[in-house]
Amino acid sequence: MTTEVASRSSIAVEPARPVLTGPPSLPPHSLVNQIWEWAEERYLQPDGPDAGSGWKFTDEQLRFLAHWYGIDEQGRFIYRTGVYRRMKGAGKNPFGAAICGIEFVGPCRFAGWDERHRNAGTGNYLTPIAEPHHSSWVQTAAVAKEQTRNTMALFPAMFGKPMVSEYAIEIGKEIIYAHGGRCRIEAVTSSPRTLEGPRATFVLRDETHHWLSANEGHAMAAVIERNVAKSRGGMSRVLSLTNAHDPAEDSVGQRDYEAYEKIAAGKSKATGFLYDCREAPPQTKLDEYTSLKAGLLAARGDSTWLDVERLIDEIWDPRTPASTSRRFYLNQIIAAEDAWIAPHEWDLCAHPDLVLSPQEEITLGFDGSKSDDHTALVACRVPDGMLFTLGIWNPADYDGQVPTAEVDAAVQKAFATYLVNGFFADVEEWESYIDKWEAAWSASLYVHSNSRHSIAWDMRGRTREITQAVEAFHDGIVEHVVMHEGSRRASQYVYNARRRPNQYGVTFGKEHRESARKVDWLASAVLARTARQQYILLPETKRRKRRTGRAMFA
Repeated sequence: MTTEVASRSSIAVEPARPVLTGPPSLPPHSLVNQIWEWAEERYLQPDGPDAGSGWKFTDEQLRFLAHWYGIDEQGRFIYRTGVYRRMKGAGKNPFGAAICGIEFVGPCRFAGWDERHRNAGTGNYLTPIAEPHHSSWVQTAAVAKEQTRNTMALFPAMFGKPMVSEYAIEIGKEIIYAHGGRCRIEAVTSSPRTLEGPRATFVLRDETHHWLSANEGHAMAAVIERNVAKSRGGMSRVLSLTNAHDPAEDSVGQRDYEAYEKIAAGKSKATGFLYDCREAPPQTKLDEYTSLKAGLLAARGDSTWLDVERLIDEIWDPRTPASTSRRFYLNQIIAAEDAWIAPHEWDLCAHPDLVLSPQEEITLGFDGSKSDDHTALVACRVPDGMLFTLGIWNPADYDGQVPTAEVDAAVQKAFATYLVNGFFADVEEWESYIDKWEAAWSASLYVHSNSRHSIAWDMRGRTREITQAVEAFHDGIVEHVVMHEGSRRASQYVYNARRRPNQYGVTFGKEHRESARKVDWLASAVLARTARQQYILLPETKRRKRRTGRAMFA
């Protein structure tokens, strides 16, 4: 085994390009410089081979702190809540403890602008001044007492004797005081009723992928958010530490991620949410050494204390499920057991650099609802099968009713802008509009839904055909021949889809009939691609004749 490890570790492997979330650029103003200097002058490394030596932040941690302590021109924090998601062993708890110490007695609040630093052109201040909170109340929260110890046990070793003396720190197992009791850090667990009321100045939520409804994690999260929301000046905040969540568990970690996805996709008006994640790229293969090592290096980032060769051995251990390896070591969100497609498979098909231009040949797919499910119009480019979203309508965004006139206008625009060769639309709730569309464009379409209709494609009565189309679409994703624009909003519909076996094979559906996790975009995409597949099977003589650009003269 030693020889094998030595031989494989000698293979040069470059880190793969990681999947990152978070702001692309640093905020213009931040308290990070004073925080950085203060912490590295006082903290000690609490564990590991360097225990007792001076504390050093990694570059990734400093970048996160720059965002977390970013402020606007009025000195208010840019972010009101945040998530720091990393692989197992990447130092989340020591980093969380460092932030707790900063919030406890460190320079964590805006105290004005440094008069010495102004922009000569605008007169604006450039450098903020930071000061400690006068009466800090820091909470480390988890759903079990054992989990709070992950952070609380670090403070005695992290707060060296000079720091303890400087701030008159009294260290207990579950409460730590400073300045004669004026400031405190306390551990809290899942007792939502007893948590109601206290106005904590900062809350660190640990391992939120374990915060479930069954262990009162949801209720606890809600109480914490209510408590910090009523803080003076709105300066109290919540930061969560987590691994990748299991989509089947509906954890607080999952809800945080889905909230971030909505905000990033423009589906929410909420702001001030910092979600910082580093994960291996979706194409990482567990059974190939170079691919796995590159993926682990990408997920590890600058947590260089992690032994990648040891992690490979853990992943290759037959007792370690592939799902565990991806979640905890590659920091990837794996599919639910009944997921229609693994998220990383879909993500591999994204080509955000490709665009749809006017007068290109396309086929259209449409699935709609008036007041319950969502409505989507999707285009599939004929030459390469690339999928593009032309419209998504959520009735909740329109007082409970999809704007039918707006949808109709989007369809008309598609026909006016592109060369539409086929259009398949599910008829349920949209019969009158589909009749109108058929009357307007039936003669111009090259493929028809059936012998009686050109556009109307009733999914309720064509189970065999839709199942075959769905399976072909699924195979195309796995084989990476399906291409899409990488839209976060559209992708969420694919992630939501669950396997639904029937007598003809496997199709997809929502989690359950009343689920808020919709799949309508995926249905539209399947119809658009099905129309395209039928078009390219036509004999050349029955396809659209394209102009060559050459004029013929008599």
